[in-house]
Amino acid sequence: MGNAIDRFFGVYTAGSSVGREVLAGTTTFMTMAYIVFVNPAILSAAFVGQDLPEDEKTAMFRALVCATCVAAAFATFLMGLVANYPIALAPGMGLNAFLTYTICLQMNVPWPVALGMVFVSGVIFLVLSLVRVREMIINAVPEGLKLSAAVGIGVFIAFIGLQHAGLIVAHGQTFVGIGDLTSRPALVSIAGFAITVVLYAWRVRGAILLGIAATGLIAFASGLVNLQQQWVSWPVFTPLLGQLDVAAAISLKYLSAILVLLFFDMFDTVGTLIGVSEQAGFLKDGRLPRANRALFCDAAGTTVGAVFGTSTVTSYIESAAGVADGGRTGLANMITGAFFILAMFFAPVAEMFGGGLATPMTMVVEGQPITYTNILYPVTAPALVVVGCLMMASVRKIDWADWTEAVPAFLTVVLMPLTFSISTGLFAGLVAYPLLKLVTGRGRQVHPLLYVLVIVFLAAMVLYLGRGW
Repeated sequence: MGNAIDRFFGVYTAGSSVGREVLAGTTTFMTMAYIVFVNPAILSAAFVGQDLPEDEKTAMFRALVCATCVAAAFATFLMGLVANYPIALAPGMGLNAFLTYTICLQMNVPWPVALGMVFVSGVIFLVLSLVRVREMIINAVPEGLKLSAAVGIGVFIAFIGLQHAGLIVAHGQTFVGIGDLTSRPALVSIAGFAITVVLYAWRVRGAILLGIAATGLIAFASGLVNLQQQWVSWPVFTPLLGQLDVAAAISLKYLSAILVLLFFDMFDTVGTLIGVSEQAGFLKDGRLPRANRALFCDAAGTTVGAVFGTSTVTSYIESAAGVADGGRTGLANMITGAFFILAMFFAPVAEMFGGGLATPMTMVVEGQPITYTNILYPVTAPALVVVGCLMMASVRKIDWADWTEAVPAFLTVVLMPLTFSISTGLFAGLVAYPLLKLVTGRGRQVHPLLYVLVIVFLAAMVLYLGRGW
């Protein structure tokens, strides 16, 4: 058995061992298992209607957990089998926020249509991967915009996390303001954030997952979380499986959103592949062998994930933790994927920690108090803020001394959270970059394909004028 595994994955040839690969796969799962809790918590804001009966809310949330696990397991297995890399995949942070807050809540797109858009973008991913166009597009976008997009998404995710914690609330005069720091949700989230940060500072493996567990225990002790009578359940797929509306998604009015899904997945995946591969020594003369196979895997994962009911799937930088523990082949991914399959049976635990908490809020508008209900997620909120902090690391690589680089980066980073729209920030950066290069006589520094992309984006924006982003 061991020899067969070695022949298939080339474990010993890669300088590893079966035991080391098992350890690496376990470490990778531990560092990214928070997605099992966090992804359903984000998507439920658009997928779980507040007017639904409680049993339907429960079924929908558990279906989101299972969809997350199936998509992650499928894509992770595929990456290991087809590309033979120890790089795990799952629904991407930032992409799930874009689907929920921009596409569904801001553009008022029903979630079945939104899943159809994810599916369409996945099919485009597949085609572009097969004909190598994805690599051309990625090379056309300047490094500064790729970095600023990551930073902007990080700030956006952190902003959402602060909202979920009740630390930032709506304000009639200043748009946003500080929440009630003495409330139980806020105190629980602050404590959870502090614990997670300390665990990271101590370089503890699985710091985010352990932070969620610790925050959950604090929430239970404070009465915000009630223990479920059932901790294990059979996977639930019915509310989401096959509910995507592809026919409605194939529309010109959704073109820009599909393009954003396309571009962000490309940037995120390639950045992760390069980063993890450099750490593991996979790069040969600066290029990644079997790159198209790896790109194919996240595209296939996206299409399958949309069918089951989740957002765009992408490679996870947390895979670097498994590589640091010695992972060098796809065998590590077999272990990580198996853990995701097992996690499906613990959906009640994810619901207990990741479920929303309806909290009454008061906002003063023109001197008049207005009461509304805010859905808080105090247990998973600290994880979002920490992930946002990690994504901010790219800001130091941006060339702030060159204004033709700095201004597009600034617009991208600032407009994402301030407009509550990832697409707005990305579009602003993509349009500003070539224009600034042109007017400063440096137009030749811009890849010709980027000018084409800008024209396509501007045309897509015109389709949305008056519709909101």
